[in-house]
Amino acid sequence: MPELPEVEVTRQSFADRIAGARIVMLRMGKALRWPLGCAPQSLAGRKVLGVRRRGKYLLLDLDQGLLLLHLGMSGSLRFEPAPGAAGKHDHMDLQTSQGTLRLHDPRRFGAVVFAESQSSPEARKLLGKLGVEPLEDDFQAQDFWKALKKRKTVIKQVLLGGELVVGVGNIYASEALFMAGIRPTTRAERISLARATRLHAAIRTVLARAVQIGGSTLKDFSNAQGESGYFQLEAAVYGRQGLPCRICASPIRAIRQGQRSTFFCPVCQKP
Repeated sequence: MPELPEVEVTRQSFADRIAGARIVMLRMGKALRWPLGCAPQSLAGRKVLGVRRRGKYLLLDLDQGLLLLHLGMSGSLRFEPAPGAAGKHDHMDLQTSQGTLRLHDPRRFGAVVFAESQSSPEARKLLGKLGVEPLEDDFQAQDFWKALKKRKTVIKQVLLGGELVVGVGNIYASEALFMAGIRPTTRAERISLARATRLHAAIRTVLARAVQIGGSTLKDFSNAQGESGYFQLEAAVYGRQGLPCRICASPIRAIRQGQRSTFFCPVCQKP
């Protein structure tokens, strides 16, 4: 699943090129996770003011309303001057005066939703419960620790939940916990201020580095220009089950948590 770094990398790869464009037409293919919420032809003539990100959502601000895009489990976007005919898994073409933004989503868990504003019910339903952005100043170590003290769930699942801090998906939760030296099975409420501070810093460091080098390409992720990411080549634990830890040489272990694979070093990461 594209996580926060992949979504941010995607945003950066086309935001400048689509800003200021006029929508010519919107073509929707097979049904996605949620309905569009308006007649596609009603968007013709509207201007794209810019592209923002909130968690794993991309927000295309229009001069009237906004479009919320989610890449789901397998989605990706391309922005091209003149793309070819839409393929079997191309479920949205937003044709503009400056190029076409195309959503490719084989599993159709992604979404394209129109909302009149970010405060409208459609937008609040998708964005209203999201936690703070981990790469912004609102993400403070002390507040993070206080919130963890109220959670009895294991720390890996708290990070994936997105209610305390948004966008720390499976890959980057495993990596941040390794960097902070915290076992993923540790209950959040048991984490001290010192360890929470290390985890706070690790989350910011891991996500910033992933954005810097284009995110992770595990299967077929690429940005809106078709470029792959390289973070997976630097991963300390994710996907390295049985391989030696880069710090202590102990074999990396893998367990299942919430139907997701978790990777950790049994020596470097303390309960």
